[in-house]
Amino acid sequence: MSEIFLFRNESHSNILLHDVSTDGLAVQTNHHLIVHNKGSMILDPGGQTVFNRVLADTTLVSAGAEVKYVFLSHQDPDIVSGTNDWLAATSADAYISQLWLRFVPHTDIVEDLQHRLRAIPDEGMWIDLNGSDLAILPAHFLHSPGNFHVYDPTAKILYSGDLGASLGCDYRRVEDFDDHIPFMRGFHERYMASSAAIRTWSRLIRTLDIEMIAPQHGALFEGKAMVTAFLDWLDSLSCGVDRLPEEYRLPPPRL
Repeated sequence: MSEIFLFRNESHSNILLHDVSTDGLAVQTNHHLIVHNKGSMILDPGGQTVFNRVLADTTLVSAGAEVKYVFLSHQDPDIVSGTNDWLAATSADAYISQLWLRFVPHTDIVEDLQHRLRAIPDEGMWIDLNGSDLAILPAHFLHSPGNFHVYDPTAKILYSGDLGASLGCDYRRVEDFDDHIPFMRGFHERYMASSAAIRTWSRLIRTLDIEMIAPQHGALFEGKAMVTAFLDWLDSLSCGVDRLPEEYRLPPPRL
């Protein structure tokens, strides 16, 4: 197990669990934990293949803090497919967009646990983690139509899910933003719905005091200058429906 404390004081800590192995074709994922006064929230905890490892690491690094909430930013399997295991092993409630609430049970969540699935309204909400307020912020169409991020005002960290994801880099923090762009560009051009969705999100995010953006995949953006560089790059990005061809064609004939 390997962990990085992104923020820590006497009552509050933000922990990145990394080097959680995935086999074969599985995409790399970051697992984040927010702990306050012996209560914790696990963010986008992943699938069944990593559940035992992530639960054990969570228990160890949080000094046994109770997992009160499971946050699911959207419906992708690398986020929700282990939800039944988390509900069975803890007393936590799992929060997900109201759009996906009735789809998550198809990941084999037993009926007796389904009442602990909680809907996030489209406008977002606040969650009280043992006296620490966490903001659940709308990030719709980035890339899911029901998509949310978590902002922790105590640590000044924005947990941005797939927005900011990078694939293939071998470092934990972005040091040179321009050098980092190739690890992000293809993913964002294809997976993010439109530049209009990005700019709507960006206007909200720029009102917050953010020291770090922590995506679910790849490297962290640390420091206000790096956060601003990332937001500026996103605001200039052409992506999703902006890049649609004028028309589709039938695929080439079979040989």
